[in-house]
Amino acid sequence: MPIPNEPSSAHKPINVRRVKVGQREILAEGIRRVVFQDLFYYFMTITWPQLFATFAAFFLAFDTLFGFAYYLVPGCIANLNPPGFAGAFFFSVETLATVGYGDMHPQTVYGHSVAMIEIFVGLMSLAVITGLMFARFSRPRARFLFSKHLVVRPIDGQRTLILRAANLRLNVVQDASASLYMMRDEMTQEGFRIRRVIDLPLLRSTQPMFNLGWTIMHALDESSPLFRETADSLNTSEAAFVLNMSGTDESTGQTLTTRAEYSSRDIRWNATFRDILVEDANGSLHIDYAQFDEVEPLPDASGTADG
Repeated sequence: MPIPNEPSSAHKPINVRRVKVGQREILAEGIRRVVFQDLFYYFMTITWPQLFATFAAFFLAFDTLFGFAYYLVPGCIANLNPPGFAGAFFFSVETLATVGYGDMHPQTVYGHSVAMIEIFVGLMSLAVITGLMFARFSRPRARFLFSKHLVVRPIDGQRTLILRAANLRLNVVQDASASLYMMRDEMTQEGFRIRRVIDLPLLRSTQPMFNLGWTIMHALDESSPLFRETADSLNTSEAAFVLNMSGTDESTGQTLTTRAEYSSRDIRWNATFRDILVEDANGSLHIDYAQFDEVEPLPDASGTADG
């Protein structure tokens, strides 16, 4: 008997796409992906090897197509070498790339006409490739580092949810801002199950000069949605946390945006991050980013470490 809310083996869904929202894998069904109607997004999101492979495939496809056009009418290309389709293909390569070595050249009206069309296609292809390469290289990317875990520990006598971030470029990001959200499953009074998005106000949501590190904190006071939550209750509701950060890169003037995602199982209760800031005898500060994710348990009331 098939499991409720799951497709039976007799009816397998088509057009299934896998996406990840936080720590969850979502199977999106029934969305037909038409690449040619969204080419810019496709070229901006594929990997660099896939991008170059796609360009090479288009290049070879056009070379082959125009090579057949030359091959179908013998004698339209002078000094064809090697003879046959191979020579027509290599002449097509030279024409599409606008190289034109001069040995092989069109000698009939048909040959000139096909070469004119191919040159136009080559120029348009070069313009498109140049635009895409510039768009990918000029796209602003944040080089922010986020801790792998969140910790809950007392700060000024108040339980506080803490995570930390760092700017790996070590330059200044002006007017950096952060916002923290929690998403969890809840049941309404009518018995309707929904996925709520809840704001978690930060003790400081802006940073005028973000160049080294930033300790991001949310107080678990009586006004916090997490005031009465425990590890078990958050795990039961499949709670997830999303941190969004943005700021202006002082070096390039570009606006940087990025995010970090956590599940409730990434929270370390009654723990603290290891101190990575050390001052030497000369007064210089050393930051050891190799220990950025290290978490240590805090001693409980009895003086023993809480594991």
